[in-house]
Amino acid sequence: MSTEAHPHEPHRAGTGQRLNWLRAGVLGANDGIVSVAALVVGVAGATTDSGALFTAGIAGLVGGAISMALGEYVSVSSQRDSERALIAKERRELRDMPEAELEELTGLYRARGLSDETARQVAVELTAHDALSAHLEIELHIDQDDLVNPWHAALSSAIAFTLGALLPLLAILLPPPDWRVPVTFAAVLIALAATGTLSAVLGGAPRLRAATRLVVGGALALLATWLIGTLLGTTVV
Repeated sequence: MSTEAHPHEPHRAGTGQRLNWLRAGVLGANDGIVSVAALVVGVAGATTDSGALFTAGIAGLVGGAISMALGEYVSVSSQRDSERALIAKERRELRDMPEAELEELTGLYRARGLSDETARQVAVELTAHDALSAHLEIELHIDQDDLVNPWHAALSSAIAFTLGALLPLLAILLPPPDWRVPVTFAAVLIALAATGTLSAVLGGAPRLRAATRLVVGGALALLATWLIGTLLGTTVV
């Protein structure tokens, strides 16, 4: 029997990171759906003017997308800076005290369940092949060739938020005035159920529980802002 990995199995480097980006995209879309939906439904509670709804929706979409992109850029930049610092530190330690690092690597494999002899042999062979990569992988769980990119994170976050925000924006603008709020409620809750299910599938969590949390939370947010908009629309001159 061949010991080679099957070519169609997901053994490529970075698979976990790609799944994390996908989860982040789903969360970004959820943010866009809920935040912009709550905004336009609140405005719709106060007025039926399409211009006001459009202005509020676009402002929420643009502001939210920029905020999401900036937050993701800062967060991922900090993560990448930390990873680079750890790589530089490991490189110095391998240069200045190679024997101690070899013993450390041996101990790490011994802690994984290998015998002393096997752990030593594995450590020696990996050190001879690529000492830095060996230490980064087992000690720090870092792939120096697959560091996170803050620009990619910022762009994907902004796109995900924008795509999510377009749903409530269209739902509040396209129907007749009397149907705007009910249609937006229905569209948003269906979308949240779908994205909640998808996020559960990606994370291996119970689907119904994840979808229910999002739907209930989204419904409460929409109801609260609609009530506030209705109250202010009838009391503020």
